[in-house]
Amino acid sequence: MATIFQGLGGAGAAAALTNSFDSKTLLLPSSSRLLAERKESSFLVARSDGSVNLNLGSSNGRGRRVDQLITNAVAVNLSSPLVLCLFCFLSKFGLFFIYSCFLFCFRRRLILLQLPLHRNLGKGRRINDVDGCHVKAITHELLLFEALREGLEEEMDRDPHVCVMGEDVGHYGGSYKVSKGLAEKYGDLRVLDTPIAENSFTGMGIGAAMTGLRPIVEGMNMGFLLLAFNQISNNCGMLHYTSGGQFTIPIVIRGPGGVGRQLGAEHSQRLESYFQSIPGIQMVACSTPYNAKGLMKAAIRSENPVILFEHVLLYNLKERIPDEEYICNLEEAEMVRPGEHVTILTYSRMRYHVMQAAKTLVNKGYDPEVIDIRSLKPFDLHMIGNSVKKTHCVLIVEECMRTGGIGASLTAAITENFHDYLDAPIVCLSSQDVPTPYAGTLEEWTVVQPSQIVTAVEQLCQKLQ
Repeated sequence: MATIFQGLGGAGAAAALTNSFDSKTLLLPSSSRLLAERKESSFLVARSDGSVNLNLGSSNGRGRRVDQLITNAVAVNLSSPLVLCLFCFLSKFGLFFIYSCFLFCFRRRLILLQLPLHRNLGKGRRINDVDGCHVKAITHELLLFEALREGLEEEMDRDPHVCVMGEDVGHYGGSYKVSKGLAEKYGDLRVLDTPIAENSFTGMGIGAAMTGLRPIVEGMNMGFLLLAFNQISNNCGMLHYTSGGQFTIPIVIRGPGGVGRQLGAEHSQRLESYFQSIPGIQMVACSTPYNAKGLMKAAIRSENPVILFEHVLLYNLKERIPDEEYICNLEEAEMVRPGEHVTILTYSRMRYHVMQAAKTLVNKGYDPEVIDIRSLKPFDLHMIGNSVKKTHCVLIVEECMRTGGIGASLTAAITENFHDYLDAPIVCLSSQDVPTPYAGTLEEWTVVQPSQIVTAVEQLCQKLQ
């Protein structure tokens, strides 16, 4: 801790004697505002090592190293009459020397960041990376379901046409709490609890989209949306075409799916393979809190119907995401790990099985390139093609069924577009074509495991030698 004497023109200096800030809750202004205030400000910094740094608005930002902020540092305005009277009083009674010694004997050293001060700046915020005087990002930590809710709430604030409907999405907050608290904030008409009738409320959502609203339809479980397959296929995907472009269907259909922990066959469905053949819809799968929020916001803003797949085992995944607004491209893949030897294409939960296998592969001397395809329809063939041209061999890892799954479609697309760049046949690891067993050990046998990925890469690379 240390005391800062703020001189000329520092923003936020008024009433600075009563203000304090916490480095974990510091809110940063825009870069343009930051530069303007830096040029107009001067600071006298009393450090714990006894040195004094007087900065008179130097424009050389790189010369001042900015490290971790010290909590509860107090900024004092030298131009304040109260401060001047205090100094005169202390000097008159010979106490200024004692006061100065007190300032220079703090245990921790202050590295000054010339920013205005704020009192209450939000829980959990912090500076993610500070290098020189260039603050790269302010982040906060969220679970994946909280990131989905934050993206949904931001879009509901931004656009009054956005609404939510589904079973228990209102006062209960959704089966996995993605819509928790939204009914109290926006009311029962914008966050609508529906009966247990997926075909009815999905059809209602499509009709609402035709009239200008932007509904988000939640399936309590993606397997239940098979009851609404007619509405999703014959209405959601085709009405824009069959109406001659008179209607757009800006609807988002989302919900939990995938193989969980002993949820049984009906609650372990992977519906990507069911919906991929429907013309007129887009499909994306989130895998991190960052892309969950970004894809949610992008899907809501899209004029096309979008199905957002969320994996039931990833909701409690935790990550720091930026405070500033962002969206993810609905048609872009994500480069997770650059490499040279083999291209591994995956998505959703299997991303983490692949990354676990990648650690073993690196220790064995392999250099895999990992891509989260993220956009299940359409595929990002630009990023995929560039990777294939570099590594010349491809491994696809998915949790979807092997017959007619995403891996099969991806294999066909790569073979059709990049066959000449392949030095080995494409290998696809998929779930077994059986109903998912309830028994935990049998359930694991039906899903691709990291050890299988390691073996597949070793065999694929050996073919190239």
